Amino acid sequence: MFKLESPFKPGGDQPQAIDSLVAGIKNGQKHQVLMGVTGSGKTFTMANVIQKIQKPTLVISHNKTLAAQLYSEFKEFFPHNAVHYFVSYYDYYQPEAYIPQRDIYIEKDASINEDIDRLRLATTSSLVSRKDVIIIASVSSIYGLGSPEDYKNMMVAIKVGESIDRDKMLGKLIEIQYQRNDIAFERSRFRVRGDSVEIWPSYEEFAYRVEFWGDEIEKISVINPLTGESFEKVDSIYIYPAKHFVSSEDRIQQAVKRIRLELKERLEFFQNAGKLLEAQRLNARTRFDLEMMEQVGHCPGIENYSRHIAGREEGQEPETLYNFFPKDFLLFIDESHVTVSQVRAMYAGDQSRKNTLIDHGFRLPSARDNRPLQFEEWENRINKVVYVSATPNDYEMEKTEGEVVEQIIRPTGLLDPIVEVLPASGQVNHLLGEAKERIAAGDRVLVTALTKRLAEDLATFFCDNGVSAKWLHSELDAFERVELLRDLRLGVYDCLIGVNLLREGLDLPEVSLVGILDADKEGFLRSETSLIQTIGRSARNVNARVILYGDKITKAMKNAIEETARRRKIQEDYNTANNITPHTVKKEIKDGIQADLKNRADATAKATAENTTYITEEYVNELRTEMLQAAEDLEFERAGSLRDRISQLQENIGKPLDSVESSTKGRKKKGRRKASKVPRPRKQ
Repeated sequence: MFKLESPFKPGGDQPQAIDSLVAGIKNGQKHQVLMGVTGSGKTFTMANVIQKIQKPTLVISHNKTLAAQLYSEFKEFFPHNAVHYFVSYYDYYQPEAYIPQRDIYIEKDASINEDIDRLRLATTSSLVSRKDVIIIASVSSIYGLGSPEDYKNMMVAIKVGESIDRDKMLGKLIEIQYQRNDIAFERSRFRVRGDSVEIWPSYEEFAYRVEFWGDEIEKISVINPLTGESFEKVDSIYIYPAKHFVSSEDRIQQAVKRIRLELKERLEFFQNAGKLLEAQRLNARTRFDLEMMEQVGHCPGIENYSRHIAGREEGQEPETLYNFFPKDFLLFIDESHVTVSQVRAMYAGDQSRKNTLIDHGFRLPSARDNRPLQFEEWENRINKVVYVSATPNDYEMEKTEGEVVEQIIRPTGLLDPIVEVLPASGQVNHLLGEAKERIAAGDRVLVTALTKRLAEDLATFFCDNGVSAKWLHSELDAFERVELLRDLRLGVYDCLIGVNLLREGLDLPEVSLVGILDADKEGFLRSETSLIQTIGRSARNVNARVILYGDKITKAMKNAIEETARRRKIQEDYNTANNITPHTVKKEIKDGIQADLKNRADATAKATAENTTYITEEYVNELRTEMLQAAEDLEFERAGSLRDRISQLQENIGKPLDSVESSTKGRKKKGRRKASKVPRPRKQ
């Protein structure tokens, strides 16, 4: 059961909004809009609806920064339920592409964030194993993810008392893309030590040790993967696949046959058209991929063959994160005025790039079916949806026939900010002076510019003139953005300058001044919606003020100012009628996702902190044997690492291992990571 924990009760417009949304869902209303102003507690309203409806829930956000903030908030609201974070795991992503006009092939280049990868795998493992699940996702949730049926069927169940041949169990682990490595123990790896098999699931911070007595599983322990110390015994475990694109050996063989057949047809097409270069190119790379799939069950870019592996027909929609949910799941689309548009745009851009690759022999035509959902397909996946935004678009209003649930009154009594329009000439120097006044009072400042370059230059200018400032834009990864916003609240610096990321959803009560430069430059960044959203960033502070710098008042500026004034009037009347005095939001500054991950790892390590590990002569001899074997196998890098490790430990036999490592940390930064992967000595 979902159990909401919070010291607060719904206030302001929240009670009526919660009741209206719950009634609509129970009455079978498929589409609803929650139009809530900034700071009115829309996330708390969503949490209350989830508790009352008791259905698995997906919350979609349009960017990783806001998704990370929502993840932290829902994690706090539902500490005993499965709250997960599912966004694109790329810190950097350059998709495979070809530019025919210049004959330039751009190979896929990506930097995968291992922590986000683990969180994605934790998402799917929870979805197939429990029902009290809340997933905070980005628009990447509409991309192909592999079959949930294959994912569940490939799961390896291990139980105490079960009789199973050890090698057979190892074979199952390899089939679900785990790799054996008896030296470097990492996520998605397992190692064998005599009658014990240690497995580190791809989605966990801890590992398991499975101990055999003959062919019988005698004991299963939860262990610290770093120290090997056991801190809990369990009766059974379920190991889910290390990758989302997994399939059985039989399915892979069938896929290989289908790929060979498609390759043959495509080569004939190119040859008949006189495109011999394209034919040779396609033949070489596809045969390499086929050989990899036959030998190891996987290949780089295997997702391009997902149609054959899953056994889908041409044009059939891919299986995505939505397939892991039951049909009656609940969907919230946060900041829907942006998120829905992103979902709509994904398919066309993906197909344009894929068609170019296919036409020039870089991919088979079946690669088209490795794609995001089309907008109509996405709409068909929706069961019950609530569009959440302070500025809903025409699409949401049409779906609900203009009926919306408004949430304008804040529980804190706060009013929408006062908005001023000042000339654009001299805007930077004027804003600098205003910022210094607010900072002297202990508040923070947000500034929005039109370009990344301007944001960076302004941050430098402010710093040179006595204001501690930072810039924020899309070149920072998801974790860095979260940490920057946290540091702003903590007072590490006082001013944050950005382009488009300082809009929807940011929860910054310390910010009392928002400066919008060049507000009269009409376009997306200065549209009515963008202005209203940016104005709202100061709405959590009782001294809120917004300055629009422009030499004329555009239609977008006029509408944004009038809408802010309308809401402020409603809020003032409510406060007067109920004798409410507004006060600034007091909100705890929480750790970011990286700190959350670190805390989990620290908690795992703490469970074994009382057990001290010592260096023994026996262990040093074992390392020496491994070093000689590595040299014999021509693995010279590993042998050299072991040699250095032996030299370090030989001088400290009998001492605690941690004390030796900490004393050499500063001297051997580069070697320490490799050395730490060598198996730990047994307890003396």
